[in-house]
Amino acid sequence: MTPYDAPSPQEPARSTPVLIDGFGRAVTYLRVSVTDRCDLRCVYCMAEHMTFLPKIEVLTLEELDRIASAFIGQGVRKLRLTGGEPLVRKGFMGLVESLSRHLRSGALDELTLTTNGTRLSEFAQELALHGVRRINVSMDTLKPDLFRKLTRGGDLAKVIAGIDAALAAGIAVKINAVALKDDNAAELPDLIAWAHARGCDATLIEAMPLGEIEIDRTDQFLSLKDVRRDLESFWTLTDIDHQTGGPARYVRIAETGGRLGLITPLSHNFCEACNRVRLTCTGTLHTCLGREDASDLRAVIRAGADDAALIDAVRLAVDAKPKGHDFQISRASAPAVARHMSTTGG
Repeated sequence: MTPYDAPSPQEPARSTPVLIDGFGRAVTYLRVSVTDRCDLRCVYCMAEHMTFLPKIEVLTLEELDRIASAFIGQGVRKLRLTGGEPLVRKGFMGLVESLSRHLRSGALDELTLTTNGTRLSEFAQELALHGVRRINVSMDTLKPDLFRKLTRGGDLAKVIAGIDAALAAGIAVKINAVALKDDNAAELPDLIAWAHARGCDATLIEAMPLGEIEIDRTDQFLSLKDVRRDLESFWTLTDIDHQTGGPARYVRIAETGGRLGLITPLSHNFCEACNRVRLTCTGTLHTCLGREDASDLRAVIRAGADDAALIDAVRLAVDAKPKGHDFQISRASAPAVARHMSTTGG
């Protein structure tokens, strides 16, 4: 047992938000990148020839557990593990097993992950065993050749097999697709219908200006306002009050019977109700995806900080969380932030 496994008598009850930013928003959702490495090279996410971090700069699994547990002790109720691709991190399932103690204690409502699905067949049963009930799988197309192009060599069949394995293990799956104007725009209805036919939710995401890549994101960007208008020309979309703790706004599609999420950081930002912060695999805490704010929690713990000092550093960072992000896409603009999504965590 660690000091974060049970409420401290000096702390408020877990039902009372503890981490409140300077604008009165409660932070109850932590996304943790466990690695910057990935077995795919998606064109909108990273450069083709990435330079990955040396091992010494990456938090150990024990350090990841300690920091995540500190957040849970301060009222975080949802924990999402990301990458890179989390399932390529050696020992990752041990981290999942360790963090699952917070589910059993009731301190955590949900332990989940975002994955590209390539190794999901191997790990789906074990994830379910450790209390993972819902995952996001990134998949932008149903066309094997286009998938191979967008991921620079990925095998779509592996991803679909992984999705099926997760569903068979009793894990709910949400399909995440980045809407790309010149690649998958015409295919989005088929992708949504495919997901709904499998009992999966689907979420569309606007391309975000994170990190320098070889192509111009201006050519990729597709407003989801336009996508929704096109979908409504042949489907009936009804806004619903469905929440998963993230930034998506949901609609139900009458003809498919499924839910569709829309994540619109550019055409309609979601900052006013943001409840999220992100921890990178190097221990850098970003309280806003679209700003270059950063707090170095690795330096705090590797300097020998005790639990109280770590919590103080977390609270100080959350208090400084900015009101909103700086995302914009134009040919004259550099990316809003220099770091890649694969480094930040989805």
